Amino acid sequence: MIHFGVDRLLAEPRLRAPLAGRRVALLAHPASVTAGLEHSLDALARLPDLQLTAAFGPQHGLRGDKQDNMVESPDFVDPLHGIPVFSLYGEVRRPTAAMLQTFDVLLVDLQDLGCRIYTFITTLRYVLEAAAQHRKAVWILDRPNPAGRPVEGLTLRAGWESFVGAGPMPMRHGLTMGELARWFVRELALDVELQVVEMQGWQPAAAPGFGWPLGVRSWINPSPNAPNLSMARAYAGTVMLEGTTLSEGRGTTRPLELFGAPDLDARALVATLRQLTPPSWLEGCVLRECWFEPTFHKHVGRLCSGLQLHVDDPAYDHDAFRPWRLMAAAFKAVRTLRPDYPLWRDFPYEYEHDRLAIDLINGSPLLREWVDDSQAVAADLEAIARPDEQDWLQRRADLLIYR
Repeated sequence: MIHFGVDRLLAEPRLRAPLAGRRVALLAHPASVTAGLEHSLDALARLPDLQLTAAFGPQHGLRGDKQDNMVESPDFVDPLHGIPVFSLYGEVRRPTAAMLQTFDVLLVDLQDLGCRIYTFITTLRYVLEAAAQHRKAVWILDRPNPAGRPVEGLTLRAGWESFVGAGPMPMRHGLTMGELARWFVRELALDVELQVVEMQGWQPAAAPGFGWPLGVRSWINPSPNAPNLSMARAYAGTVMLEGTTLSEGRGTTRPLELFGAPDLDARALVATLRQLTPPSWLEGCVLRECWFEPTFHKHVGRLCSGLQLHVDDPAYDHDAFRPWRLMAAAFKAVRTLRPDYPLWRDFPYEYEHDRLAIDLINGSPLLREWVDDSQAVAADLEAIARPDEQDWLQRRADLLIYR
């Protein structure tokens, strides 16, 4: 049996004892639910020994009010509990001094996807920094990393920090939010009261979920386009599509599991992909040619030729699957087939206007430069990614709570 942090806090009065006499706030989103699928805000509000005075919502909102990316949420008063709900993806992304005056301890109950680009990680960093500055405590009600422990991708380079790049970690970091909080405190030398309410029974290497307790806990979308475990597994690669002109499947029922465009030849793409790419980059999943028509977002209403990454197939191999390398190779194949293809999308991305989205997503221009260099081969990208990954494995080793 697995118990998430919020379930333990609710069930074990001794864990709540240090909160006695202290004003408590909650940072949560739609996936912040108990084992009984009650929202954490409602469950915590019912505790007679907990003084709940405020709540916070990250990108997409506390209750999940915003469907698309980069759509801000307003502050409001919760109609059921009568407490202020502050948006950390609206007029501000860091809690203000006025917001911080409403509580003494902030409970963070956010379901992450295990990918650096996911903005809940950056929000975690920002609240830890604000708490350290204003002498507030932060408690992480820990949840699984559904992508499990594997590590992949380039480390974010200095100067490339952004709202989609909270610090020098690879794209797929393999940590829980509690473990990430410990890393931020160490990395940023924060003097803050941090408590992690640990999970019980989480086995990140256990099949069939390999990070997510499949068949034991319901999947609740942590963001609107994160509808299932397959998306979470593919996300460290397919999220890069946000920085391209290719559709990432928004406007379909399988977002961030497939990609394509009206002027893409999927069959030629697969052939080129297999020709250019080491077999190890394509292992662990099944690639299927497909057609789809987005109902909104990129290429809306147009028939797209593309590929779907199947990671719920018997061929799925959790340790072998490398979504970041696979998508890097797909971009290389597009560039090889169509050297003049307008692959990189130039648009304002997560409050950044002067740097390409693909570079913000990868934490440097290195991936894009490798794709665009006609002489660069897979071994060249491997030569810079592999040391980054090995370094992160060493740096994160003593942060692991669940072994």
